[in-house]
Amino acid sequence: MTDQGGVTDQGGVHPGERVSAVIVNYNTRRHLLDCVRSLREEGVTDVVVADNGSADGSVDAVSKADPQVKVVHTGGNLGYGGGANRGSAVARGDLLLVCNADVRIEPGAVKSLAAALEADARRAVVGPLIEDLEGSIYPSPRQFPSVADALGHGFLGLVAPANRFSRRYRMLDSERAEAAEADWVSGSCFLVRRPAWEALGGFDESYFMFAEDVDLCWRAWESGWTVVFEPAARVVHVRGASTELAPYRMIVTHHRSLLTFAHRTLTGWRRCLQPVVALGLVVRAALACAQRAAGRG
Repeated sequence: MTDQGGVTDQGGVHPGERVSAVIVNYNTRRHLLDCVRSLREEGVTDVVVADNGSADGSVDAVSKADPQVKVVHTGGNLGYGGGANRGSAVARGDLLLVCNADVRIEPGAVKSLAAALEADARRAVVGPLIEDLEGSIYPSPRQFPSVADALGHGFLGLVAPANRFSRRYRMLDSERAEAAEADWVSGSCFLVRRPAWEALGGFDESYFMFAEDVDLCWRAWESGWTVVFEPAARVVHVRGASTELAPYRMIVTHHRSLLTFAHRTLTGWRRCLQPVVALGLVVRAALACAQRAAGRG
């Protein structure tokens, strides 16, 4: 049986009871409590918080506010992928909602994500529409960029965000009224089918932060799965609640992760471009740090 949203009923079980939420937390106490609350309002009964060594009282606060939350102490700051992998190991649902602690799930989002995922057995990952606190839409669905698009977006994007390379990479001119395939979706919040997650081995932990979502989706496509974007599911993402604690380190980490992804995915003659890509990323990281410093000044 299916309900009107297309979600497999499986004996009348609410989608939220089939979904396990895995929240990766690092010193985001206030946002974490809001995130857990929004998941409970969506009927998610299995909530796991993977805490990466927070020192702001996050664990005590969430345990006091909701004693049913499972807390996994990772033993240190393992990064987003490492935290998500540890949390998923104790989750019991057959659908895993992986998200940042500074995400708030809006009404109906879990049901819409589950319906989109189960509409096609080939789908491994589905990402929601992501908005910031002001209501601006974050470009979650994206393409795997060509070298030209990556360089164009990387440099022109710092000063001219609407350039054609960035628009193509971020799929800004694509229709977003209905669920559609995307090369990858943001790891800040997505629903993944457990068999796919386990077959892929979860996130690759060699990415401390950033690009682990691109890598996961890349491997999903390579393994015969698909990735989709579901705009009917809406979440609000504060963005940067943890990364702003060490912004310059995160800029460097971001570019290092991009280099790792490029090294693993450039094939054939394009492998000859790796030195150019590496130099470009070093220069861009320096420019991004300078731009941030100037903005702070």
